[in-house]
Amino acid sequence: MKKICVFNQKGGVGKTTTNINLASYLALEGFKILVVDMDPQGNASSGLGIDKNNLNSSIYDLFVSDKDLNSLIIESDIIKNLYIVPSSINLAAAEVELANMKNREFLLKDSFSKLNGFFDFVFIDCPPSLGFLSLNSLVASDSLIIPIQCEFYALEGLSQLINTISLVNQSLNKKLYIEGVILNMFDSRANLSNEVVSEVNNFFEDKVYSTIIPRNIKLAESPSYGLPIMLYDEKCKGAISYKNLAKEFICRQRRSGL
Repeated sequence: MKKICVFNQKGGVGKTTTNINLASYLALEGFKILVVDMDPQGNASSGLGIDKNNLNSSIYDLFVSDKDLNSLIIESDIIKNLYIVPSSINLAAAEVELANMKNREFLLKDSFSKLNGFFDFVFIDCPPSLGFLSLNSLVASDSLIIPIQCEFYALEGLSQLINTISLVNQSLNKKLYIEGVILNMFDSRANLSNEVVSEVNNFFEDKVYSTIIPRNIKLAESPSYGLPIMLYDEKCKGAISYKNLAKEFICRQRRSGL
């Protein structure tokens, strides 16, 4: 079971869109996938058809009520092989409620040890900040995927992001590494998009996926219907790109022996 954190401290870069759609296409390929929603906004949950306002329990109960992670898993009724640990706005209070708890950064990691090995991949959707929730996600993960948008401020804060990963490596998770970098919201008509692609490739080199996700209105619309892009419009450019990204992801895993 490989645990992958989808993380960038910058907001609006396509973290949740990547999580929802990459996980969905991998499930379609037959892999057992668990999505853990660690964002209090719960967008990954609602984007996969979960009514986050009508939950009996959520990831919040893992942290505050010490519930077993297995008891929080919901099987998707729209995609075979896909499972979700949902989030709700209650999660925003967890950091304050656990302020005085020792080793609180390891709560999610410890909970993963209780999973029965049923899953091939766990994808963790993080909030756009470096706090208690993101830190728990980074500590619990084997690797991370970094989504970067092809826009003007794309590289802003990148050095801070790398520094954050380095600090986690040094003190909390020595094995954490960058799984890959995804370029999002690409507009082929804009010179700036091409410049960002070039800069990111120069910076991350072979970590960058060759599949680039275009700016696509269907991708933006699909979460409001509680559907991944493969069920909303499988023929649009966004769907084709995420399908290709999933294939590239699988090829990289096979090359690395997983």
